[in-house]
Amino acid sequence: MKSDKVDMLAPGSVIGILGGGQLGRMSALAAARLGYKVHIFSPEADGPAAQVAWKNTVAAYDDLAALEAFAKSVDVVTFEFENIPAAAAEILAKQKPTRPSPRVLHITQERLREKRFLEKIGVPVTAFREVTTAADLPAAVADIGTPSILKSASFGYDGKGQVRIEAGMDLADAWKKMGGSIAILEGFVDFDCEISVIVARNTNGDVALFEPARNSHKHHILDTSTVPAGITNKVAHAAEAIARNIATEIDLVGLLAVEMFVTKAGGVLVNELAPRPHNSGHWSMDGAITSQFEQHIRAICGLELGNPARHSDTVMTNLIGDEVETWPQLLADPDVKLHLYGKAEARPGRKMGHWNRIKPKSA
Repeated sequence: MKSDKVDMLAPGSVIGILGGGQLGRMSALAAARLGYKVHIFSPEADGPAAQVAWKNTVAAYDDLAALEAFAKSVDVVTFEFENIPAAAAEILAKQKPTRPSPRVLHITQERLREKRFLEKIGVPVTAFREVTTAADLPAAVADIGTPSILKSASFGYDGKGQVRIEAGMDLADAWKKMGGSIAILEGFVDFDCEISVIVARNTNGDVALFEPARNSHKHHILDTSTVPAGITNKVAHAAEAIARNIATEIDLVGLLAVEMFVTKAGGVLVNELAPRPHNSGHWSMDGAITSQFEQHIRAICGLELGNPARHSDTVMTNLIGDEVETWPQLLADPDVKLHLYGKAEARPGRKMGHWNRIKPKSA
């Protein structure tokens, strides 16, 4: 039974978003369609989100005076990426509802905390060891084995801060390439495929799940996400149950992307969490009844969650760097929906936009 509605924000309220990238941009557009105003807080003056927002604050995330003024101007706070100082979220949470909570941010922005939390709640994860110094790495490698993956414990994304460890390689050099002060060594998973499940949970504790997407990467950056994912019902149900459990146990209000490996034996292991809209959920903008961005806004504003069901088969493809120059050809295809992020300069490895190819739902 659903609990009574709480903290429902009326249209016209102001949503504060920490971060000015493309996820903030698409969240702001979704918020506007529901009648909300969006105030962006970012060190970047003309980022993708600022171009479509009601108001922008350009300041560092540790600027106390700017954070205080920002909090006074909004009704709820959220964030579009997790690599922001947890202290900033704590300051804001003392003044306005901050969703997801600073606790969720604290857990998910550091891989060791994240893995230990998942272990504690009984979620299957890859084998891992904490590595606090370069001198500790040989023992960890001996324990975990090779191949294995050395990752910076914090502030990593799109493959940054990661080094694959092979037998006989120079471990001191691997530590330098990793570049972090504390690391996690994870066992290598010879997986069948990578999937992700995006789960939403609102202030009433209601949960809605987007179906799993199959993800493929190029140069450690997501290339395509495909729904349906081409996995068995058993695997899909297991992945969805894991995502639901995590959302409940972490007391999520907002959106959480759960990245997973599907093993060749049909098992599911959680790789990473992202407490925000996620690149692998962009398919939902054109292939689902409710997009992940609208769902995020609904969740943090205390609204009823929308229907996340897929109405079309969809393949999402990222536009990285100069690939954005293919936009005329993409627009010439009637089955393609193009989303560009308003970034002025195309650089190698930079996400400039994405496109969704949709066709009638097959199953």
